[in-house]
Amino acid sequence: MTSPNENPPVVGVLLAAGAGSRLGRGPKALLRKPNGQSLLGSALAALRGGGCTQVVVVLGADATRVTEQVNEPGATVLVNEHWATGMGSSFAMGMGAVPDGAAALVALVDQPGMSAALVRRIASEHRAGRITAAGYRRDDASLRRGHPVIFAPEKIPAAAAAASGDAGARDYLAAHRELVDLVDCSDLDAGMDIDTVADLEALGWK
Repeated sequence: MTSPNENPPVVGVLLAAGAGSRLGRGPKALLRKPNGQSLLGSALAALRGGGCTQVVVVLGADATRVTEQVNEPGATVLVNEHWATGMGSSFAMGMGAVPDGAAALVALVDQPGMSAALVRRIASEHRAGRITAAGYRRDDASLRRGHPVIFAPEKIPAAAAAASGDAGARDYLAAHRELVDLVDCSDLDAGMDIDTVADLEALGWK
């Protein structure tokens, strides 16, 4: 049990089920960064290096091949047979695997700039009973909510139940803005995810 003055353990929930159809290069989890590291490997290293006590990886498209690239000892791999219905089903599956009493840090495999430092920052700012999200500066200097997002243990069931289609937690977060704390991570990352070839070009990748 966690005492009232002690932060609960944080479990990483890595959503990596998509086929990457818009990008046209197979599952984005297997996409290689310029340094040769896969997006999957990079995300796993960031989550564990950032303090997650364990990691749940939700796969879907080409799951057998992607599973072979899960190089994090002790990671729990789940295969969402309904991945094609959208992120919502993967989000709900991953959240359902978080142990009772633990907070869930939800991350996307296609966010190449996520680092251990970024994960540590939002985890250190997380408060009991709250939802904590990384924020990134817009051109007008306002903070835009992005990923990762930490859900306090008691918020996990409702967030999972509200997930549908490709929305993931979006509808739940929009309906509970008063619970969400943004942590400025603009100095660590731009919060960009990779969806298209244009995104790769913007990153300077080939």
